[in-house]
Amino acid sequence: MAEKTSVKICGLRTVEEVAAVAAAGASYCGFTFFEKSPRAVDLTTARDLALGAPVGLAKVALTVNADDAFLDALTAQVPLDMLQLHGAESPARVAEVKARYGLPVMKAVGVAEASDLAALESYFPVADQILVDAKPPKGGELPGGNGLTFDWRLIAGRRWPVPWMLAGGLTPDNVAEAIAMTGARQVDVASGVERAPGVKDLARVQSFVTSAQG
Repeated sequence: MAEKTSVKICGLRTVEEVAAVAAAGASYCGFTFFEKSPRAVDLTTARDLALGAPVGLAKVALTVNADDAFLDALTAQVPLDMLQLHGAESPARVAEVKARYGLPVMKAVGVAEASDLAALESYFPVADQILVDAKPPKGGELPGGNGLTFDWRLIAGRRWPVPWMLAGGLTPDNVAEAIAMTGARQVDVASGVERAPGVKDLARVQSFVTSAQG
């Protein structure tokens, strides 16, 4: 029997959302620490959400070019299972963060064309996972969560030496096609399961997980 696709629902802000994500069968829940995002939470809120998360639901913190001072505070206050670096962090910075905090690190890499895949490969020696996301639009405020897809044919059939997760414009309507085309074993969604920016639609959350795992 084929292994079920692992699902990450990112940008959670309420206890109800965390509970719904767990009940739907997702493997990861994501908390966003980027002030310009409509999904941003503060450390106190994130701590409460993380402490209330059911056992078995991996808690991931999304940060963007965060310095040690912020990451020190984050890891001291919020019980986490993984750090997601979603900015312009270099491979050296990824290695530094991993060594300093002793947590698995997932590095997000934006893809728009074939040439972007070389940058992705530079993180293989240092990252525990890679998040293959759609490149944000030029001048865009948000590094992710923009609801944009990229051409999935760019990564169709590729095999990489570290676990990876597909993101970028996924919805309950297209996630099965994306998985079929790319062979992704893990998928990530934020805006694709919302009824308004930063507000999850719990029915869409369930629909997304069902579609991804069907």
